[in-house]
Order: sequence, then C-alpha cells, then structure tokens
Amino acid sequence: MQRKRRAGGQSRSIGPIATRLIVWQQPCAQCIIANMPRYVIERNIPGAGSLSAEELQAISQKSCGVLRSMGPQIQWVHSYVTADKIYCVYIAADQQTVREHAGRGGFPADRISEVTSVIDPTTAETQVARAAGN
Repeated sequence: MQRKRRAGGQSRSIGPIATRLIVWQQPCAQCIIANMPRYVIERNIPGAGSLSAEELQAISQKSCGVLRSMGPQIQWVHSYVTADKIYCVYIAADQQTVREHAGRGGFPADRISEVTSVIDPTTAETQVARAAGN
C-alpha cells in the first residue's frame, strides 16, 4: 500500500483499488473527445476566400473563446476556406452542441453532417492487400 502525506505531517494508507477508482472517476478530456462523433459544418460566408489573415485570425479567436467557455464536449479540429464557404471539422457530443457553438459565436452553420467514415489513399492500399489475401 502507498502512504499519502497529509498536511501537518500525518499520513494515511491508500490501497491500489482506491487509486484506480479515483483515476476512473476523472477521465481525461482527450479520452472523452476520442469517443465523440466528428462533424463537418458547412458555413456559407460570401467572400470567405477573400478574408485577410487578420480577419481569419479574429474569427478563429472568437471561435476558440466560445469553445473554452463550453468545455470539453466540443473541439475544433480544423477548417477549409473556399471562395464563399468555410468547411469546419469538429468533434462534439452531438449536433446541438455544434449549433450552440455557432449561435454563441455568431457563425452560420448551414449544414452539419456527422462523419460516418474517413478514407484516404491508405484505404485503397488496405483494400488491395485484403483482396490479395495479405
């Protein structure tokens, strides 16, 4: 058993089970995020592709401020800026949380789609390997 020192020099025993229970009761924010769905948000913003670096920074700062106030149930991953739209990727507890972030920040959220799968060039390689029996 471990001994934990209290204020005033006293100590008490801490068993391994109690230590595990304390850790289990306080999951890390990364663990919570890993189990939440991912969303793509389409934001119609005419002229988005012409926004200056300073304007994009101000938008980013506003978003991050709202995210900090909302806690770990939502995380901004990244965004893609096109001529008249911004596509944002978020990890969130649900669509309502994404909508709440948009509302608090004053951002449009014209379409929110839950990501069901992610593919990339390695997906093709994996499928080829399976087809070949590897």
